Amino acid sequence: MINDRLIDAGELPIAVRDFGGDQPPLLLLHGAGANLAHMTTLARALRPRHRVITVDLRGHGRSGDGPWTWDAALADLAAVCVQMELDRPAVAGHSLGGMIAALWAQRHPETPGVVSLDGNPPPTSPAHLPGLPEEKAIGELARLHAVFDAIEATAGQVIPADQLPDLVERQQMAARDMGANEKVWIEGFRRNLVHVDGETSIRPSAQATAELRALMNSLDLSPVYAATTCPELVVLPTRSLPEQEPFAELYEAHRRFLVEQARSVPHLRYLSLADASHAMVIEQPTVLASVISDFLAQHR
Repeated sequence: MINDRLIDAGELPIAVRDFGGDQPPLLLLHGAGANLAHMTTLARALRPRHRVITVDLRGHGRSGDGPWTWDAALADLAAVCVQMELDRPAVAGHSLGGMIAALWAQRHPETPGVVSLDGNPPPTSPAHLPGLPEEKAIGELARLHAVFDAIEATAGQVIPADQLPDLVERQQMAARDMGANEKVWIEGFRRNLVHVDGETSIRPSAQATAELRALMNSLDLSPVYAATTCPELVVLPTRSLPEQEPFAELYEAHRRFLVEQARSVPHLRYLSLADASHAMVIEQPTVLASVISDFLAQHR
């Protein structure tokens, strides 16, 4: 039986969805701007071999709002584990969720295994773009950051009521274009809507978006990987998303950096997933479920 509940994490509630069963527990974490509903298809594919618990990270979905720090997010997960009596759960996360999974692994060596699904901070330095001339790398980074600035500027804005139906229709079209489960996609969209005093906005808020961006831009995973002793797998993309194509050279260079980073840590396992972009959770949920389950089965 699938069960939705709120966990009291102290300063705020954390929403979770428990897919049930008596298999080894696995926490499954979404990316920034998403929520637990976006992980449903992958969770269903994992369920035969795991008791899957998906989580709305703070500031997303049905969870409460609070300051965004890595310590706060990890404390939220610890509260989920305690209150749901999860004994040494494995952790898998996508994008932001993958970064949190990596930090969890560093701090919890007893964890049976963690999997990061392209849980990598964005490029912020020419050093993150091997093969690009420095002057070009600096220019491309400035251009990319301008795009992120524009996205951040629209975070948390009120949506006029007459625009909501059009937004839902556009989400349905996006789901069809991506080959995603339309019902799951729309649940994810609606789950991030906030209705207050007759006005509707989309989570995360402007403040949470700014805090998350600052955290991810300043995160260096190399020392985190080096200090981790529990089994860890990093799944990397091999192609760009359509919206990344204007920055094709930048993202190709960054993928080279990510492979080099993974190779530099002897005990870290990594996989460059064929024909996968950052949207790998949508593109290849069945393949990812096998990758995750097989990796964790080797270390239990």
